[in-house]
Amino acid sequence: MWAAAPSQKQFDPTDESYDTISCDVLIVGAGGAGMRAAIESFDLGVNTLIVCKSLLGKAHTVMAEGGIAASLGNVDPQDNWKIHFSDTIVEGQQLSNWRIAEIFAKEAPERVIELEYYGALFDRTEDGKIMQRPFGAHSYRRLCYIGDRTGLELIRTLQDQVLKRNIPYIDESEITCIFKDRRTGAVSGALAIKIRTGELILLKCKAIILATGGCGKVYAVTSNSWESTGDGIALAYRAGAELMDMEMIQFHPTGMIYPAGVRGMLITEAVRGEGGILTNSKGERFMEKYDPKRLELSARDVVSRSIYTEIQEGRGTPNGAVYLDIRHRGSNYIKSKLPSMYFQFLEFAGVDITKEKMEVAPTVHYQMGGIRVVPETCETNIKGLYAAGEVACGLHGANRLGGNSLSDILVFGRRAGLAASEYAKSSSSQEVGTEDLAKEISRILAPFKNVNGSNPFDLKDRIAAAMWKYVGIVRNETDLRKGLDEIGLIKLESKNLQAKGPRAFNQSWADSMAVWNMILDCEAIIRSALARKESRGAHTRSDYPRKDDANWLVNIVTKEKEGQMVQETVPVPQMPPEYEALINREEILAWKKNVKQ
Repeated sequence: MWAAAPSQKQFDPTDESYDTISCDVLIVGAGGAGMRAAIESFDLGVNTLIVCKSLLGKAHTVMAEGGIAASLGNVDPQDNWKIHFSDTIVEGQQLSNWRIAEIFAKEAPERVIELEYYGALFDRTEDGKIMQRPFGAHSYRRLCYIGDRTGLELIRTLQDQVLKRNIPYIDESEITCIFKDRRTGAVSGALAIKIRTGELILLKCKAIILATGGCGKVYAVTSNSWESTGDGIALAYRAGAELMDMEMIQFHPTGMIYPAGVRGMLITEAVRGEGGILTNSKGERFMEKYDPKRLELSARDVVSRSIYTEIQEGRGTPNGAVYLDIRHRGSNYIKSKLPSMYFQFLEFAGVDITKEKMEVAPTVHYQMGGIRVVPETCETNIKGLYAAGEVACGLHGANRLGGNSLSDILVFGRRAGLAASEYAKSSSSQEVGTEDLAKEISRILAPFKNVNGSNPFDLKDRIAAAMWKYVGIVRNETDLRKGLDEIGLIKLESKNLQAKGPRAFNQSWADSMAVWNMILDCEAIIRSALARKESRGAHTRSDYPRKDDANWLVNIVTKEKEGQMVQETVPVPQMPPEYEALINREEILAWKKNVKQ
């Protein structure tokens, strides 16, 4: 296994030497999507290699705490895949690809049962079935869960399967570039940096699956961990892949507000699913104004905007938040159903949530946009390049339902692994151009050669501050233009970044890679947000406050054209009439009429 003891060799900062490793399918990322893809690829007899930025098993998947959405019908027997499909499309504000949503809703139950077969330990009903809880904007109790540690259980279960199979992996390594054969345009390999040694590795392969997660760290207040700098988005774009719906960034309604060191840390939707209520500084249960039917279990975009409005209109707490209260459920119930939340607040904030209210405010949590893929195979417009999980798009549209992310990574992680393996079996190896390799090595080593260059850590902070200030929950043309200008200035400064010291565990070098990727992500987000002149789902514009189906029932595609980033609109794929009928159910139409968009 390539995750053996690190080399003791010390590298001169400008040493351009590299090692070479070959495989059939290279999987970038070891969260739920990456590991499920690896299991599928390996089981199909293909030479598979995982490369991940952090340690194996350390992924943002663990932050999906509340449950996995699947229409098992264990608690509400009337639930089925058609209703799950309908909920996903409706809450995605009709921007979702109907075929992706169909595959997802149909296959989610099977993937959950499979996860149980792998060894996941779910909470149980009295008759021994997998327990399911309610979540915002789901028609029925659909979230299969393990307390409030569901993502952690999923990661541990898949990691156990990866280790059981002895699937090769290289952890603490970052991919910097995807190479294509200049003759065929197909994927031929990638370049990696081993963080703990500074080594460079050329990874020759027939297919690549990007499962790198999102770009939450481009914002100052986020539930995302340090790895989430949008690397997969940048890798795909630079390779020529198309992006889509990049303006759609989900603000989770409830993040911790203090202390400063944990600001933005996620408070799972399971707190509201288990009966938590939101109140303002006047003690009013304010969701009665914004969605009187679903209240705290309204869609995430609705709850986030409602909290934002309460704070902006002066009904927030002194800390700039609102209250989330679960005390009425009782101490034993809270500690049983929400053990992580209980210990999180006790340890970090000194708050006992069995006796005290939580202060919460929206935090950046998820990107609905990402790499544009084919529904059935997860393939991009680049031959041999696939994407699955948060880095891909098409399922969630303008707003993701809570719990859909974990079933998403299982369904499409498997499908990406299957498609990439079949492609690798039927294709021959492609060439990595000597000139292309030399150019990439020169690019990534440039910070060691720069003198009196910019500090990448400072630029990361400026990027995050600019995005939070100008590209937040409520947007407008003036702020978006200011944000684009600020990112443009940072882009100019990033051409002369400086890294000091040896290459092993060099944080300034790693930050340089992150800055370049974050800038690209931010430019795509802002340009797409400027292009969409309406309010829809997570994208709210004060200068265009209404949803405009007549002109903007489209996806915004971001691509490179003649060296420039451009946005083009494409119609949302038209679904069959029988599926149109599913999303026009009487109860859905009534709900949409009552909700303040």
